[in-house]
Amino acid sequence: MEKDDKDNRIQDLADRVLSLARDSIIVRFRFFDRVLARIEITADETKSGYLSDAGKLTYNPVRLLRDCRDDQNFAVRLLLHVIFHNIFMHHLRDDKSNRKYWDIACDIAVENTVLAVCDSFSRLNDTDAKIVLSKLNKWIPHLTAEQIYAKFIVGGISEDSAAEYERLFSMDIHQTDETSDKEEIIISQQEWEKIARRVSAELKSFSKDIRGSDTIILNLGEGVRKRYDYDDIVRRFAVMNEEIKVNPDEFDYIYYMYGLTEYENMPLVEPLEYTDEKIIKEFVIAVDTSASVRGKTVKSFLERTYDLLASSTSFSESMKVHIIQCDSDVTADVIIKDRASLKEAAERMQVKGFGATDYRPVFEYVRQLREKRELAALKGLIYFTDGYGIYPAQPPGYDVMFAFDGQDDFRPPCPAWAMAVTLDNDSRSRS
Repeated sequence: MEKDDKDNRIQDLADRVLSLARDSIIVRFRFFDRVLARIEITADETKSGYLSDAGKLTYNPVRLLRDCRDDQNFAVRLLLHVIFHNIFMHHLRDDKSNRKYWDIACDIAVENTVLAVCDSFSRLNDTDAKIVLSKLNKWIPHLTAEQIYAKFIVGGISEDSAAEYERLFSMDIHQTDETSDKEEIIISQQEWEKIARRVSAELKSFSKDIRGSDTIILNLGEGVRKRYDYDDIVRRFAVMNEEIKVNPDEFDYIYYMYGLTEYENMPLVEPLEYTDEKIIKEFVIAVDTSASVRGKTVKSFLERTYDLLASSTSFSESMKVHIIQCDSDVTADVIIKDRASLKEAAERMQVKGFGATDYRPVFEYVRQLREKRELAALKGLIYFTDGYGIYPAQPPGYDVMFAFDGQDDFRPPCPAWAMAVTLDNDSRSRS
């Protein structure tokens, strides 16, 4: 009985601490009221730390009281940490190949935002954290989870650096697909997007009164941006076509095997040898090799090009794909006719260009190919670029998509007749 009374007192104290922390946040940041109302906070004595997931926080009451004893602002900072994870929608990203890098990037982005907006809820290690954030800012201009993760993927981080980042910026354990119960999601991604946009709108209305509001808005923009994989992109350019291969929808294995067994290797029913599929037979991939994207960016563009062709199921087995390099002029054109020749073409590809950026020569070159009937059934073109070039004045008569390298608020607008996506560094894209 005495144990139950002690447990109840501990739970009551923990509830009061979290209630005071909620009130402190709402008084300081009134636009977080709806976010806090939607986060389900659950006590669990079996947990050793703090587990967070989309719309959830699970904590150990004894651990919470001990942490608050050592750091009086711990509860407020924990709730702010979880709030920003949720409105930046970090928990809803399942497309990251290196989960450890992504978790660290999310924690850095969140704590950078907390320190940008909070001047009254300091913690003991904030001074050390600010020093590290200052160094990261010289390497990464905008400390969003996406951009931090992209730099980690390209450059890597040492075990010592990872441990230091976790010590300074991690406050919770991020649940993964294995530990999270997806059947009990209490709020959908669409709802989180609505909440994030509401917070962004209120911040823009009261931005003069909110310290660090631009940091929050920048991260919110990353969170609500739609993501697509390569197949989702290129499928937009696909058309119905008859492919010479077994149609799995029409093939009956029972009758086929019965014929082979009973009639001495004579199939009773021959499968159809064709199927109608939405595929791409003719396509153009343009790669910007101007001086503004030289080095790793050009290499990244070429890697994405071959990744697209090798992994996408939207391309026909026999295809005609032109991979065109261009700066202010067309400098190379490699034609891929089947997947077998893809690896060979990749090995002998040499980057040419490094002049000014002008998109018009590619479209003029493609126009000439179409006139010669070399691209008689062209459906579309993807142009990998940084976005700083001269666009054609008129639409070319086929679908065009500009795939930009990274988010850039100062990039000139894309023409209304073209689609645009912004690429990250994890073989995915976002629009």
